[in-house]
Amino acid sequence: MKKLVCITGASSGIGEATARLLAKNNFSLILCGRRQEKLQDLSGELGKMTEVKILNFDVRNKKAVFQAFSSLEVPWQDIDILVNNAGNAHGMDPIDAGNMDDWDAMIDINVKGLLYVSRAILPGMVRRKHGHVINIGSIAGKEVYPNGNVYCASKFAVDAINKGMMIDLNKHGIKVSGVNPGLVNTEFSAVRFKGDKSKSDKVYQGITPLTGHDVAELIFFIISRPHHVNIADSIIFPLAQASATVVHRE
Repeated sequence: MKKLVCITGASSGIGEATARLLAKNNFSLILCGRRQEKLQDLSGELGKMTEVKILNFDVRNKKAVFQAFSSLEVPWQDIDILVNNAGNAHGMDPIDAGNMDDWDAMIDINVKGLLYVSRAILPGMVRRKHGHVINIGSIAGKEVYPNGNVYCASKFAVDAINKGMMIDLNKHGIKVSGVNPGLVNTEFSAVRFKGDKSKSDKVYQGITPLTGHDVAELIFFIISRPHHVNIADSIIFPLAQASATVVHRE
């Protein structure tokens, strides 16, 4: 089998774009996500180019995560690269008026879900003394912005986990890389504003935001470096963006 890449949140956005790009570049794929039908459609399309396996689970469900990965047969167990992409944002309330269900969803997916998937896969990488983990964070994990509170906290956690992973796995020869995008036009804002198009459209108004493919190209660059090179951390912005809060709109 070719190099095997596992991508969480593969049914849309950055995850889907990464799957498409890697399929074209001769990687085998394990596509993980909650939406079985979307995963099947993507698998059917990319399966014409490469070997594809789908795993249907919610990263928040610890039992489902471990059952899914324990169900993999040889050689699908030997994952070379993990792209921890699954994540979400819910709401933009000030902290004193925050929706606690939204808080739970963001912490459970962005932090605990990433940890569950990593815990399921990393022992195999450690045994083989080989592997690469790409953790998809956000500029929100570098800078806090108004009404970002818990979402920012969850992405700051991803940044800390990325750094801690790199330290703990260094002795095993496993690469760890953080990718932190700014404004990317995916389902992100539609989910954050719970389908309120008037709000989600404003996020990208007057700018040309990043696409999922733009971020996928950075991921591909990182994983295609020589064995001795690790891109430990990266931030990717659209041209119009200079920080979490500085965006030049036409």
